[in-house]
Amino acid sequence: MRRPPVRVLVVDDSAFVRKVLRQVLGASSSIEVVDTAMDGLDALEKIARYKPDVVTLDLVMPNLDGLGVLASLPRQGAPRVIVVSSADADSDVGVRALQEGATDLIEKPTALATDRLFGVADELVRKVLAAAEAKVQRVEPPLAPPPAPGAIPAPSRTRLVVIGASTGGPLALTRLLAAMPAGFPVPIVVALHIPPGYTESLARRLDDGSALSIVEASDGLPLRPGLVVLARGGTHIEVRRNLTRASVCFPATAGASLYCPSVDLLFASAAAEFGPGVLGVVLTGMGDDGLEGSRAIRAAGGRILAEAESSCVVYGMPRRVLEAGLAAAAAPLDQMPAAILRHL
Repeated sequence: MRRPPVRVLVVDDSAFVRKVLRQVLGASSSIEVVDTAMDGLDALEKIARYKPDVVTLDLVMPNLDGLGVLASLPRQGAPRVIVVSSADADSDVGVRALQEGATDLIEKPTALATDRLFGVADELVRKVLAAAEAKVQRVEPPLAPPPAPGAIPAPSRTRLVVIGASTGGPLALTRLLAAMPAGFPVPIVVALHIPPGYTESLARRLDDGSALSIVEASDGLPLRPGLVVLARGGTHIEVRRNLTRASVCFPATAGASLYCPSVDLLFASAAAEFGPGVLGVVLTGMGDDGLEGSRAIRAAGGRILAEAESSCVVYGMPRRVLEAGLAAAAAPLDQMPAAILRHL
């Protein structure tokens, strides 16, 4: 039986953007645009009236901005929210929206009223349909406080932790890294599917809330215990090591990966360089990025942890790893910090 179309409300203070988004979404037989809204107050009224499945949300609007809309959504029956934002002007507020419950983010190719906005059509349709299947994210209380540094077990064999995430990843990383202890004994490298222009702001916000040191990747950046390196949005990342140090690098070529940064590429490079000393962690996200990289880690003697379905916003990437029999364990997000420490 054919599923009913995904009901969408388009929210933007630009009449041109509203027209374009309504047109590209309405071209999909799987989507029904129920209405548009010109600001946050208009959006809240129409969310209550139409009860859409998904809202595409501008952030900078008069009367009530996008963050105000997110904060005012009902606790029960809230729609999933996809932020449609411009990195040049809104990168910090866009990251904050992801950390406060938005399901996903799409970067406007321009802030101007031009036909370049049609360039996001395929991505917008794909992410709206995926969001309709996702769980509504809630900003939950912090996870349990991290253990004191003296309680951290010495790694038995792990020399590097690599983490992959997609939809729901910014909020998951926010909670996970805030619960990791100071003095964490190995480096962590993260590949998150996020558009270019947002990871510097995300790394800064993650760093503010964590005992670890968290930075956006730069080519040749040395790795050290307790440092978390976040791959730059739109840029692949690998790890390399020589006799004196380990570092991250931006590869010149990366094959035909659909995702950038690619979790598969990061995980495979970690397996090649660190062998059994790699612990991979696959968090919430749609698709199967990380599956082949997890295979490479396992083949090299490393281990994989996967987020359990119960806490995933989208149970895609972890499910593929678990169904392939590659994960040593599955853990919900609130138990993942302890699982990582146990598997060092």
